[in-house]
Amino acid sequence: MTLLAIRGLRKAFGGREILRGVDLELPDGARLGLVGPNGSGKTTLLRIVMGTEEADAGQLTRRRGLRLAMLAQHPLGDERTAAATLHDARADLREIDAGLAACNELLADRSVYNDATEMERVLAEQARLLDRYERAGGPAFEGRLRAMLNEIGLEERELALPTRVLSGGQRKLIGLAAAIIQDPELLLLDEPEAHLDLEGRERLQALMNGFVGGFLAVSHDRYLLDETVTGVASLDAGTVRVWPGNYSAYAVAREIELKRQQERYLAQRKEIERLEEAARRLIQWARAVPEAQSNVGLMNAARNALRRVERMDRVEQPVLERRRISLELHPHQRGGKRAAELREVAVAFGDHVVLLGVELSVMHGERVGVVGLNGAGKSVMLKTMVGEIPPTEGEVWVGPSIRVGYLAQDQDTLDPDATPLSTLRASFPGTEEQAVSRLMGFLFDYEQVRRPIRTLSGGERTRLQLLLLMLSGANLLVLDEPTNHLDIESIETLEAAIEAFEGTAIFISHDRYFLDRMADRIVEVRDGAAHSYVGGYTEWLTRREGAPVLAAGGSIRP
Repeated sequence: MTLLAIRGLRKAFGGREILRGVDLELPDGARLGLVGPNGSGKTTLLRIVMGTEEADAGQLTRRRGLRLAMLAQHPLGDERTAAATLHDARADLREIDAGLAACNELLADRSVYNDATEMERVLAEQARLLDRYERAGGPAFEGRLRAMLNEIGLEERELALPTRVLSGGQRKLIGLAAAIIQDPELLLLDEPEAHLDLEGRERLQALMNGFVGGFLAVSHDRYLLDETVTGVASLDAGTVRVWPGNYSAYAVAREIELKRQQERYLAQRKEIERLEEAARRLIQWARAVPEAQSNVGLMNAARNALRRVERMDRVEQPVLERRRISLELHPHQRGGKRAAELREVAVAFGDHVVLLGVELSVMHGERVGVVGLNGAGKSVMLKTMVGEIPPTEGEVWVGPSIRVGYLAQDQDTLDPDATPLSTLRASFPGTEEQAVSRLMGFLFDYEQVRRPIRTLSGGERTRLQLLLLMLSGANLLVLDEPTNHLDIESIETLEAAIEAFEGTAIFISHDRYFLDRMADRIVEVRDGAAHSYVGGYTEWLTRREGAPVLAAGGSIRP
């Protein structure tokens, strides 16, 4: 049974058409990942499906009574606790509770008690509401709510706090729980992995796999897409195509199809050229002897050859690779054997000690992945290394030939009121034409380079930071969640650039594919200290003493 069907959906912003005739059908229980480049319209499509944004043209048909819930990309906190947020998500139960309370008041009213007809009416209404309450899961709601709060990993003290003071990752999981507890038939998820640490992503994966309805999830986390979806909807050039299987299956199938299409395209081009050349020769022969009787036959043969060309179903030339950012990382010089060290470093904010006695050496050429729970002190450690935060105790040493390139997670190194063009020209000499050309190499269009940075998406701001990093000539890259908000193609370009980089890199990431591919050492920040493990994410997870091991299918086993 179909949950919803989209036909010919179009949406434009200003003069730029984002969606150009999207067709998509979601059957009951669909588990689709929605992928595509930054700015391709994925969030816009989710909002149109949810009904919070209008399409310019096309048709969207929902099954009658379809229950929808959406997890926004950036859920905001407020004064409510996590439990109150989940309670408020069930407006239907609140309405039923209010109705039952009104019935109880009426039944306690003597005038109703003495009026048999009115009493019968109120009792019938009460019975109807109780039946509705039962079908909506009301009797089990409180137990289910407590179970969900446990599933998202909130500690007892955090349950009493307003959600505005919780981390972005915690708010994300609370938002997901609030969406799931509504019992939607279709769940819309916009980058659900954003702001989540590795443990949070495992909880997210478990919640998605345990959800009994269907979902459409925008995600740039390849690991998550591999473990949770059964189909991938690719949004590119304003249209959608659905591929069966998880992300890895999609990537392989898409590459095979593009190669086959390229072969068909080249074969057809060769046949077209053969026919056109044959027609040209026939016409040339016919014109060589104008009075010959065979000329009519030659001209007819030429026309037939050209008709065959016109009647062909043309094979479209495939785009074998989408346009990607022109990221190449070249250090200004090699640098010494030791790039940087933290020596007995402690960092405290008032009475709150974040780091204590941290010892860390980063050697030339290393790729160090930094992991740990949200709030463990990962960003504080990197900010201390680059000089953004002074250590309370201990020493930070950076090699004399080392030039540090720092990419901040919160993007606070960018002036929101400046434009990408003015930011680039302020940092690096060159003409306006050169600066615009460089920005266009990072997929900014002519209008975007002159807009305030605050109007850019998170992925676009990260691309700007990567451009500034590339031009800095740094030989030590310090990257705080560099894959945040980047589309998968940009993440893969970043991975290739770091692999080819002849300097040193230390990076915080919660992207498990990125960590496995890039890191040759994992540093876990835990209990104020830095614990080092050789190898990538999977090796760290299996070797760490007492750590859970991710079993097949994504479940956790001791």
